[in-house]
Amino acid sequence: MVDGVSGSSSANNSSLAGSRQTIAQNFDTFLSILTTQLKNQNPLDPLDTNQFTQQLVQFTGVEQQLKTNTFLESLLASTQTAGRMDAVGYIGKQVTISGKTTQLSGTNAMWGYNAEANVANATITIKNASGDTVYSQNGSLNMGDGVFTWDGISTDGQPQPDGLYTMTIEGTNLSGKPVKVTTSAIGIVSAVDFSSGQPMVTVGAAKVPLSDVSEVRIPDAPTTPDKDDETKA
Repeated sequence: MVDGVSGSSSANNSSLAGSRQTIAQNFDTFLSILTTQLKNQNPLDPLDTNQFTQQLVQFTGVEQQLKTNTFLESLLASTQTAGRMDAVGYIGKQVTISGKTTQLSGTNAMWGYNAEANVANATITIKNASGDTVYSQNGSLNMGDGVFTWDGISTDGQPQPDGLYTMTIEGTNLSGKPVKVTTSAIGIVSAVDFSSGQPMVTVGAAKVPLSDVSEVRIPDAPTTPDKDDETKA
């Protein structure tokens, strides 16, 4: 589902239409005054040439302003349409977004992480929407980016319901000093919403700004990866 793809920003269009209408009214008023002045000028004391030229310049300026506003309105509409089409292209793609929370769907929930250094002792903790810990794992992580996939099975072997889950990673190096590990959510975009003024992508049950997306890729074929392949014990 894509909300409001074919529509344009009503606020922007209203503002542009109002500005154009005001300029057009001023333009018609100016033309009426100038015509009346020419019709009623004193033949013995005609309109000063310099003054007449200045009024013609003003006339041309207003006309050019009208054309410029029309062009800018058309350009803005084209840009908005192009931006919407680009955002719609995210639907069905796998995206990485900032944050710790992602959607468990069936037997698959994915997070990205980045370790500033090698982590000798890492503890991965997954909590449900109520804040209860449902899964934990210890292991080691290599420095840099990685992906952790959870199959939705709790530590005690119970399948967990679909929903939002949060993952945190804490760890230390061989010397026992803490190593910073940041996490990000990975999911599939199912919809794009334009009603808030900026594109919002729907990933699982969450809506996030398109600007929070740090990576986009075509989803891999469904697999059942071994968690031990991503976090080495």
